Amino acid sequence: MGTMGFDDAARALVETGRRLDFRGWAPATGGNYSARLDDGSIALTVSGRHKGRLTPADIMRVALDGTPLTPGKPSAETALHLAIYRLFPEANGVLHGHSPEAVGLSRAYPQAREWVFRGHEMLKIYPGIDTHEAQARLPIVDNSQDMAVIEAAVSPALLAPGAIPAYLIRSHGLYSWGASVAEAEHVLEATEWLIAAELAEIGFRNGAAR
Repeated sequence: MGTMGFDDAARALVETGRRLDFRGWAPATGGNYSARLDDGSIALTVSGRHKGRLTPADIMRVALDGTPLTPGKPSAETALHLAIYRLFPEANGVLHGHSPEAVGLSRAYPQAREWVFRGHEMLKIYPGIDTHEAQARLPIVDNSQDMAVIEAAVSPALLAPGAIPAYLIRSHGLYSWGASVAEAEHVLEATEWLIAAELAEIGFRNGAAR
């Protein structure tokens, strides 16, 4: 079960949306956010709302099987949120962002099925990692309009040793999760920072080579 009632979860998702929009990770109406509630249902952003301008009225409830429990149209990617909650009972918050850096990385390496981060101090943000002398695997899965295809493709990688609580949909964006909405945000921020750092390193190396 989650740790929050609906009102607290709605406020947390609204505030998170404003912060992620400020960082440029929620362009147009892109992205979707959710939280597991203390009754076992899921609070979720409704479809088609700008995430930097959310209000509590833009948050609805669905059952873990996706059945709407309050009025509203759930996000088209609701199934991906619910898959994470089913796979990871400890997950109580899921966030999905659309940063240009994450999308750019996935497109620059179209054959990559994962990206391995090594040696970064930021790795210590992830659960179970307490040193920079570690590595973490970010699964990458191809995009699809069929959420079941994405879920089937990525689920084995999410359960593999060394996988972090995040994955990247190619040409689309990042998913992250945690024991709370705040922890999911920390994971998203850390992963975005690591991607940006790796892209900067690649750019410097390529520039030096010229």
